[in-house]
Amino acid sequence: MNIHEYQAKAVLKEFDVPVSNGKAIMNAAEAEAAAKALGGPLWVVKSQIHAGGRGKGKFKEAAAGDKGGVRLAKSIDEVKQFSSQMLGNTLVTIQTGPHGKQVNRLYVEDGSDIAKEFYLSMLVDRATSRIAFVVSTEGGMDIEEVAHKTPEKIVTFWVDPATGIMPHHGRAVAKALKLSGDLGKEAEVLTSKLYAAFVAKDMAMLEINPLIVTADNHLKCLDAKVSFDSNALYRHPEIMELRDDTEEDAKEIEASKYDLSYIALDGTIGCMVNGAGLAMATMDIIKLYGEFPANFLDVGGGASKEKVTAAFKIITADPNVKGILVNIFGGIMKCDVIAEGVIAALKEVGLKVPLVVRLEGTNVQLGKEIISKSGLNVIPADDLDDAAQKIVKAVRG
Repeated sequence: MNIHEYQAKAVLKEFDVPVSNGKAIMNAAEAEAAAKALGGPLWVVKSQIHAGGRGKGKFKEAAAGDKGGVRLAKSIDEVKQFSSQMLGNTLVTIQTGPHGKQVNRLYVEDGSDIAKEFYLSMLVDRATSRIAFVVSTEGGMDIEEVAHKTPEKIVTFWVDPATGIMPHHGRAVAKALKLSGDLGKEAEVLTSKLYAAFVAKDMAMLEINPLIVTADNHLKCLDAKVSFDSNALYRHPEIMELRDDTEEDAKEIEASKYDLSYIALDGTIGCMVNGAGLAMATMDIIKLYGEFPANFLDVGGGASKEKVTAAFKIITADPNVKGILVNIFGGIMKCDVIAEGVIAALKEVGLKVPLVVRLEGTNVQLGKEIISKSGLNVIPADDLDDAAQKIVKAVRG
């Protein structure tokens, strides 16, 4: 689960991490009061969307101006002007895709005098089962370019969960950022605080870009991007309250209610599969035959009829879906349960696009009989290759 920058900074403040003062606003009428409360003389007006590259982003609407999604204001009037231009308009960044994201919240923050910019992030490295620190002296908006062209400028190290954060980890950050003296000590303290926040809140990723040295020679987290391990959110109701549904796909939100693993994609063939590996294979073979999947959807190994019905409704709610492929290998999941769920969903929502069903495994014959006797126009398939060819052919008419 992702949260906004201003929310991430509030979480970090709980661990005494140095961040700028700021005020979140939801409408332009709040801009003047926020600016006055902060005092100035410089303010930064930041679009709050779940995507990076805001500073270099462009608004679709001409009325929003062409200064990007992060703007430096030198007066209260400029804070008001920028807020009016940005709120409600669509910001397109390198991470949003061409459709962009509507800006519904802004963060008005104290301006900072920047002496140096660094990059620091933390993430769960699945290859080592450890938390990794990724650090670079080349902070700012072009860290992706640094990773591509000069990877030697990026330093990575890992923290052993058996020991947790240790003094030498902080020294490693200070060395990577070429900081010494008081700044080196601040880097060591900051490393410990960020690790504490990461572990305590079950974060999956924490990115500080940029981490700055201020004009008065102190470290400050000028930006913060945080995502959390969704499987651990039951331990953090205070984090769940920060969820912004407007930033998420409505179908993905609905899928989460039924504990379905669903990710919306840009293709035309809806997929309903049990098992992540089989789902990936299904998506791959659809692409092999020249079409693209509209989603990743894993109903799991022990899905009920109700869960399957919900999954089918979510797929059919996508207007881009021109055909549906159901690919089930019945182990724990029984093929007759899948068949009953599909039939129940079809009777409830109707079938407006071609549907190919491939069943194999436990109760496969019973499942096939249920579908064949339903009277519905369902195309049966013998195996995955056959199913992929049939759904691609059906979609292409």
